[in-house]
Order: sequence, then structure tokens, then C-alpha cells
Amino acid sequence: MPDARIREIVIIGGGTAGWMAAAALARFLGRDARVTLIESEAIGTVGVGEATIPQIKLFNQGVGIAEPDFVRQTQASFKLGIEFVGWGAPDQRYIHAFGAVGWPLGLLPFHHYWLRHRAEGGASGLWDHSAGARAAARNAFQPPADRPGQPAAGYDYAFHFDAGLYAAFLRRHAEAAGVTRIEGRIGGVRLREDGFVAGVTLEDGRSIDGELFIDCSGFRGLVIEEALHAGYEDWTHWLPCDRALAVPCARVEPLTPYTRATAREAGWQWRIPLQHRTGNGIVYSSAHLSDDRAAAILLAGLDGAPLAEPRPLKFTTGKRRAMWVKNCVALGLAAGFMEPLESTSIHLIQAGIARLLSLFPRAGFDPADIAEFNRQADFEWRAIRDFLILHYHANGRPEPFWADCRAMSIPDSLAHKLALFRANGRITREHEELFTELGWLQVLIGQGVLPAGYSPLADALPTADLARFLGDARAHAERVAAALPSHADFIARHCAAPPLETIAA
Repeated sequence: MPDARIREIVIIGGGTAGWMAAAALARFLGRDARVTLIESEAIGTVGVGEATIPQIKLFNQGVGIAEPDFVRQTQASFKLGIEFVGWGAPDQRYIHAFGAVGWPLGLLPFHHYWLRHRAEGGASGLWDHSAGARAAARNAFQPPADRPGQPAAGYDYAFHFDAGLYAAFLRRHAEAAGVTRIEGRIGGVRLREDGFVAGVTLEDGRSIDGELFIDCSGFRGLVIEEALHAGYEDWTHWLPCDRALAVPCARVEPLTPYTRATAREAGWQWRIPLQHRTGNGIVYSSAHLSDDRAAAILLAGLDGAPLAEPRPLKFTTGKRRAMWVKNCVALGLAAGFMEPLESTSIHLIQAGIARLLSLFPRAGFDPADIAEFNRQADFEWRAIRDFLILHYHANGRPEPFWADCRAMSIPDSLAHKLALFRANGRITREHEELFTELGWLQVLIGQGVLPAGYSPLADALPTADLARFLGDARAHAERVAAALPSHADFIARHCAAPPLETIAA
């Protein structure tokens, strides 16, 4: 068959999305394709995403990035999960910890035995059986070192990092692998007669042609929307926040190994600790809260001195109706936006890149490949959407905003999950959706959604064996957590960042 390989790939926009795509394409396509990235220093990037989920480790490993170097160069810290404060009730808190909660027994996941224990008057909390949760409570961390013949540590981790430094780090990595960067602002998109993208024209008159275009131009969607009219699916009915303010503050001790999401009167506030500073922001509904009031709440909730003025961001939660149109694939904010409540923004970039590589086209752009990409992306985004809606819908707060969230209609897919769990504690994971049964379990229990029953198979375990089983899980979690050094000490010994001014630009 004739050579129909794609030779010219053009990435529109830099930032985290653009440089992640550039690094991955250069790594996995090698020198068979030329990758060109166009960005303008004058435009800047949104760059609010600083927290991740464990899958980011796979991306870094895949493109050949050593973890200690990455941590140093991005002022990163480690993340064992997300602590939610005030969601189920104003003073209540829980953690969505990465990793296991107990371990399965027989045919059943752990939580059915814990539900039986609770129904029989037991006092053990769900997170007493989680090594990740116990380590987070101690501000302790080191990567798990599972050994053959010994019980698994049972926890996982991700990172907090400076998104701007990560993009710069990836740029250096990608350029070393052969990616060409062009500085300039795009003035227009040129289409062929068949509607495919032929190239882009820069404001200074230069023309850049290509075969495959990756749109990383942010909310604007310069190619996917302005030129190809993909359309946008608006999800603000279910995720009503449409504004954010972001501000860094001085680092304070202790250096916590988790993100914090604190519910406020009409939204929520994030706290993300890095080595050199703490990232903060508030996500809120402009229909319920003024910008000035949101800024006052944000600044009052800082635990260190602010290092800048709050930076505003406006958004419409949702996604492109198609993220691959003709010969253009959208990534990052060009593909859509779901607020950073569960730190999925960077993961969705990573997933889009992985999906593109798995369905990488020939020059003919077979419609079957495009349709499958869009089908998979649609499923993943909707599954994440439902998980985020759960946080809003299952709240116990008194304010009007939160009352509206409790009363709103929810997607049938989420209603089904809630009904199944409320009956007998069952959780199903569809087609490898991102959040596992353990993620759903922690948010459901954490926000007060308690089932009426549990699997009757759990009753087969004798009472003494049940007590011993739960006790073993608690002891294991505590033993693992107690053996860990403090988060700050681990970083200081193994991956402390150099002074910010010495990190390569």
C-alpha cells in the first residue's frame, strides 16, 4: 500500500496542553513526523491546574521524564488525595484518598463488611482502614515500596506542581526531541475545499501548513470551533459555577500532602501546596455571588500572605460536541472545561493524547477512527461530569446555592448510581470509567449518602472473623502510615527544588 503516513503535525497553542502533546508526539512518533508548535508569549495561558491524579505518573514515565527531576523543576509536592471540607455539612470533612480502603474478601469489596460492621453498631470509620488517609492526616509521605511476599502498602499518589513551570519543563524536553517552536499570533485558519484544515496564517503573514492539527488554543477553540464549528454542549444546569479567582500565597507549615477543597456559600475554595508557594482559588456561581464577595471570601481563607492580586477566569462548563473534526483534534480548554474539583483537567489532556495515539490516523483520516475517538471522549467526559455533579447534589449545606444544587434534576446515569448505592451499597464501574468504585465510595460516604443495606453475602462471615478482618485492615493502614517520614522531610532529602530564579527558562 502507498505510504499514507502523516508527516506534518501542527500544534496550535502552548501551555500545559500544547507541550504535553508535543512531548508525547515527539516521543512516540519519533522522526517520522515533524511536530511544530505555534504559540505567542503575548497571549499567555490560563494555567490554574496545579493538582493531578495518579495517572500523571504514567504520562511522565511514557515520555521519559525522571520523577525527581520533574519534582525539582516544577516546585512540585506530593498528593495523597483531596480533602473536602464542609460539603456534607458546614463543619464536616472527609478525604478522597488515592489507593485502597481495606481489601476485598471473597466475592465482596471491603466496604460491604464495613457497612455490616456499622449496621451492627461498630464505631470504626471508613478511613480508619485507608493507609493513604492515615498518612495524609499525619502529613507523611514517601512513594510506596511494595515488596514480594508482603502486603501491599495500599496507597497511591499524584502531584501538585506549578503549571507554568511544567509547561516550560515539557518545552525543553520536547524541543530536545526535535519539536520546532514558532513564536507568533495566528491571524487566520485556511481551509481546503473539502473543509479540512490546510494551514494557519500568522499575523505577520507567515503561513504554516500541516496535515494534522492539534488545537490547544484554550477556551477560544481557534480551529475546532471558530474554523470547524464543532459546537459546544453546555453543562451549567448540573455544574452551575461559572467563575473562578486564583491567587498564590506564601507557603506555610506543615507542607500538606493533599489538596483541600472547602465548600463556601456559593461554590468552593481550593488549596494546593507547592514547594515555593501555595496555590489558591475560589470557584463560584455568579448568579449567587458577586465577584467582590468571592474575592473577599478567597482572601480571608488564605493561610499565608497573598503574593499577587486574584486573577479572574470566566467559563462555561461543558465540552465540544466533537473533539475531533476533519483533521483537527482539540485538547485542554479547547476541548471543554470541567472545574478542577477532582483535579481532572490535566488528566483529560493526557487521556486525549493517549486516545489520539491509539487511533492515530493515516493521511486519509478514516471516519471510523474519528467516530471512535469522539465516542470514547464523550463517554469519559460524561462519566467525570456525573462524579462532579455528585459532590454538588449530595450536599448538606444551608445556603440557597446549595439548596438549589440538592433540588436540581440530575442525569439518569447518576440517578442510577445513586439508587443502586442507596439500596444495598452497590457501586458499578462502567467500561473503565476514570473514577473507580473506591472513589465513588469515599465521596458518597463522605457526603452522607448512606445505603439502607449491604450485600447479604457479608453476613456469612462469623462475627469474630468480621472483627478480626476489620482490625487487621485498621492495623495495616496505621502501620504503613506510621512508618512514613514527613512530607517536607522526604522532599528535602530527595527532590528539593532549587531557588526559583535558577530553574531554566
